[in-house]
Amino acid sequence: MTTATGLAVLFSAASAWLLLGPSPAGARLSRIIAPAPAPIGPWPALRTLIETMRERRGRPGRRRTAIIELCDGMAAELAAGRTPEEAFALSAAVLDPHVATELLTPGRPPPSIPDHLSDLAREPGAEGLRLLAACWRIGTERGGTLATVLDGLAAALRDEEAQRQDVSVQLAGPRATARLLAALPLLGVGMAAALGAHPLTFLCGSLPGLACLLTGVAFNTAGLYWTRHLAKSAESPT
Repeated sequence: MTTATGLAVLFSAASAWLLLGPSPAGARLSRIIAPAPAPIGPWPALRTLIETMRERRGRPGRRRTAIIELCDGMAAELAAGRTPEEAFALSAAVLDPHVATELLTPGRPPPSIPDHLSDLAREPGAEGLRLLAACWRIGTERGGTLATVLDGLAAALRDEEAQRQDVSVQLAGPRATARLLAALPLLGVGMAAALGAHPLTFLCGSLPGLACLLTGVAFNTAGLYWTRHLAKSAESPT
């Protein structure tokens, strides 16, 4: 009777747990949708730095795309009978939030918008705003031709951006080769250390080694800089 009573109590407890406790499917779903624990250590700061650098690197491209959309939107609004100021405000408000914040600077009266665009054209990727400001000034003198001019400007900027993207794709191989060549000295130092040559002792502990180290670093840095300069020159349309 004691064994039977114990088994009965055990089975009753198991049944109550299955009925009242969380289902296995629900537990698995909770584990899947639960947020991952925050990593410990320097990785969050490093990831934030990488994301910031990536965002800063992609900012010129987003500006160029937003300027093309701005020209298209203004042309459509002007064709619908809007004034240039109204067309600019309506078109800029629907752009990328960061670009819209730069364009829609509060406290500027409508006559200063072309001057404001000329000032913003100094930023990387915003060169098209200088052309937009020039078209705006010419369009205010010639009346209803501004919409047609902005259509042509948007087409020209779109072709320029397509050319830039094509050149960037073609330069991906040379850029990767340059980075690989820049990393080869580190590989050589590692292979020498693996063979027992103690390269770091020679490079950092003697005057000839220090001279070789500084010369190599200078040449390597100059090569990377020159490769980057050539790539940027090729990406800039002529």
